[in-house]
Amino acid sequence: MKIAPQSEKSISDLDHRHFLHLWGTFQDENTGYTVIKHSKGIYLYDENGKKFIDGPGGMWCVNLGYGKQELASAIADQCMKLSYSSPWFSTTEPATLLAKKLSSLTPGDLNTVFFTTCGSTAIDSAVRFVQFYFNSIGKYNKKMFIAREKGYHGSTMMAASLSGKERDKTLLDTIEKNVTFLSDVNPSLREKNQSIEEWCHLKVSELENTIKDLGPDKVAAFVAEPILASGGVIIPPEGYHKKTWEICKKYEVLYISDEVVTAFGRLGHWFASEKVFGFTPDIITCAKGITSGYIPMGATIISDTLISRLKHSNAEYEPIFSNGYTYSGHPIAAAAALKTIDIMEKEHVLPHVQKVSPYFQKKMTELGEKYEVIQETRGLGLLGCLEGQSNAHLENKKQLKFDYEFGNLVDKAAESRGLLVRPIINLCVFSPPLIIQKTEIKEMFGILDAALDEVQRLNF
Repeated sequence: MKIAPQSEKSISDLDHRHFLHLWGTFQDENTGYTVIKHSKGIYLYDENGKKFIDGPGGMWCVNLGYGKQELASAIADQCMKLSYSSPWFSTTEPATLLAKKLSSLTPGDLNTVFFTTCGSTAIDSAVRFVQFYFNSIGKYNKKMFIAREKGYHGSTMMAASLSGKERDKTLLDTIEKNVTFLSDVNPSLREKNQSIEEWCHLKVSELENTIKDLGPDKVAAFVAEPILASGGVIIPPEGYHKKTWEICKKYEVLYISDEVVTAFGRLGHWFASEKVFGFTPDIITCAKGITSGYIPMGATIISDTLISRLKHSNAEYEPIFSNGYTYSGHPIAAAAALKTIDIMEKEHVLPHVQKVSPYFQKKMTELGEKYEVIQETRGLGLLGCLEGQSNAHLENKKQLKFDYEFGNLVDKAAESRGLLVRPIINLCVFSPPLIIQKTEIKEMFGILDAALDEVQRLNF
């Protein structure tokens, strides 16, 4: 049966009638989704042919950009060769080769790969593995997980329960019994006369004190993003990660590094935990850039140290990790990931990111210095955030309204000029495809410049 082409009007109508979007509402007037028709490089095109720079890089994921023929061909070839094989009783060449390749890219002894379907299921699998690990070695009381305010780890029940973005939990239940949150680690929140070093010490001490208060015999793991991406590109103070890792080692608390955003080149390295922040976690979770967003996939990568202890545990019966998904290690997704890594290596994408990142950060900083409407700019690699602020002379009610709408105002002004950003209340975050060139970075921030000028005129 051939599907007849639909008019753009009918697509919008059908979308509104049948497609419940992520973070969607149920209002009749909520029909504002842009219909994207095609894409190329760092650009998306709508139904009228209008071109947009993809500022968020899809959702932090389209690292190689759009229309990569070599990647599409690898996916198509694998579809015809072997579209699926049950991971319960067989393996496939792409999945096995990908596991081996990932083990060569990860830091330290993280050499065992458990494949998942996305970042959320990677975190769920990490949590289940930690529970399984401590149960297997007879430490049944270690059930508590420590996470951070403003952290985001996914939308499944467990991943959402570990996420510290309060607005995402307004009407959704989460598991509260075994999860404790540390306070916001954002250095910009420190007292006026407090140094970065003092702030870092305070936040590291908070983790240790929390472990002591809960009881080291009860705390299983600390779950943390190297950079709190969806929380507003929050970069903890220098030294924080390594010091919190040392605290975890001291109390036999496992460290889960959520690299769903930072892995596969976003900061110029395959993985950021060791290369950028100087520590090697017990478990890394990843997804998004692993296939450049061309097909869903995630992974939970576990250290040999933990695996070895399971192999030599004194359990009464052989431990079985009864966790998995129908599409774990899917051969098509694995082929896409292998080809993504291959292209990144051949085209020297990581050195390119390291080369253009200073220019990217410089252009963003210049905007922050130019406009009063910007309270702070922050970022690292090809990851950035603009945090807005209202005119201090406005009434409190108007200030609050503007602060809440800042992201949407910039998003609307930028989109009208050909740039998509990701608005989050009073924040605008962006993580463009890693293949972006300096001329395109200049174009991107030129549009943001004009958009911010328009928004500032509304309130200053």
